[in-house]
Amino acid sequence: MNIPRVLNKKNRVLLAELTKTDFKLRYQGSVLGYLWALLRPLMMFAILYVVFAKLLKFGGDIPHYPVYLLCGTTMWSFFTECTSQGIQAMIARGDLIRKISFPKYIVVVSATLTAVINMLINLVVIIIFALINGVEFSWTWFLVPLSLIELYVLSLGISFLLGAINVKYRDITSIWDVCIQALFYAIPIIYPVAMVAASSALAAKVILLNPIAQAIQDIRHNLITPETITTWNYISNPLLEFLPIILIVVVLIFAAFYFRKKSKFFAEEI
Repeated sequence: MNIPRVLNKKNRVLLAELTKTDFKLRYQGSVLGYLWALLRPLMMFAILYVVFAKLLKFGGDIPHYPVYLLCGTTMWSFFTECTSQGIQAMIARGDLIRKISFPKYIVVVSATLTAVINMLINLVVIIIFALINGVEFSWTWFLVPLSLIELYVLSLGISFLLGAINVKYRDITSIWDVCIQALFYAIPIIYPVAMVAASSALAAKVILLNPIAQAIQDIRHNLITPETITTWNYISNPLLEFLPIILIVVVLIFAAFYFRKKSKFFAEEI
């Protein structure tokens, strides 16, 4: 990939304009407008909290479980929004792609950056909620951006790969929706990893090797409570500890090359 061309001023301006347009169009025509960026994850959190924390008594042994759950649902919403918008970005911008010659990656990145904006807004809410709930400020809060970048890079890689395939095979969107539903229960969003570890240490380790789970657990550990089980404090093998990060790098590199190769034919196939 030609780095100077990727970072030149013209491409940066186009990326900024497409991002602003995507963000505005997403809430255009709705009564509450930009408030939906806050309300959507909060409503999901409220439902899950009532069902799993109050009725099923999940998370009783986890300090600040409401914040723990809110953090998990918000990060999960960020991942699903990022990938869903990124995968559909090329189809949604089909008219623009057919009319103008420009680096196609900008379309995918702009679609995912709108999810980043929503996530940053919600992160402020999580921090405020955490302070109200009695979570004490710690220097580990400054490590949270690293995990957010990790989660975003994974989302971007998936968006590049599946977005490129989706141009020709539109079934990818529906298949990914099913995968998202399965992943939701395979990742400790609602239930604590400790509950899985109590019945099967191997199953807990497999869950923590998932890059999404690893990133979310790290955010919970650094932002809410150090008692959170993470890949780093549960898996003793140094090689396995870095497996989630290695997977993210591999996915992004492979996806970038695949997207670049297929982008030459997007205008014809859309």
